[in-house]
Amino acid sequence: MTFVAKVLFGMVLVAGVHGTSIDAKAQGPGATAIGHKHLYSETGDPRAEITEALKVAKRDHKRVILDFGGDWCGDCQVLDIYFHQQPNGELLAKKFVLVHVWIGHMDKNIDLAAEYGVPIERGVPALAVLDEKGKVLYSQNTGEFSRMRNMDVASVSDFLNRWKA
Repeated sequence: MTFVAKVLFGMVLVAGVHGTSIDAKAQGPGATAIGHKHLYSETGDPRAEITEALKVAKRDHKRVILDFGGDWCGDCQVLDIYFHQQPNGELLAKKFVLVHVWIGHMDKNIDLAAEYGVPIERGVPALAVLDEKGKVLYSQNTGEFSRMRNMDVASVSDFLNRWKA
C-alpha cells in the first residue's frame, strides 16, 4: 500500500490505496489542502495540549512531536498521511505523542514555535521533538519538511526511527 502526492496546477492530489484518490481543492490563492482533513484546532489551547502530551509521554515513556502547521497546508496534510501510513502509524502510536499546533496563516502561536526553536517562516509543517520532560531534542530549523509533497513515506520513517524513545 502506498500513497503518492503530486502537485498539479497548485493543487495536491493524493493517490491512495487501491488506486483511489482524494482530490484537493484550493481554499484560496496559493493554498492547497487534501481532502479537507481537520488536523489543527483554531480554538484549542496548544500549551495545555503540550502539557497533557508531556504527562502521557512521561507515563508511557514516549516522546512528543509538535507539528506546527495549518489545515490549508497541503504539505501538512501529506505529512499526516505519511505519519499514519504503515509502518509509521504503529511506530508513531507506540513511541510518540503527536500534538498539532495551529499557526493560522503564519500569524498564530508564533511565540510558541519560537519557544521550541522552530522558525515557521521557513515553511510548514515544522516539527519539534521533546523528551518526556519537555526538553527539546530536535527542532526543525531549516524547513526540512516544508516540501513533504516531494518526499516519501520512508523519509518520515527515518525521522521517527531517529527520534523514537
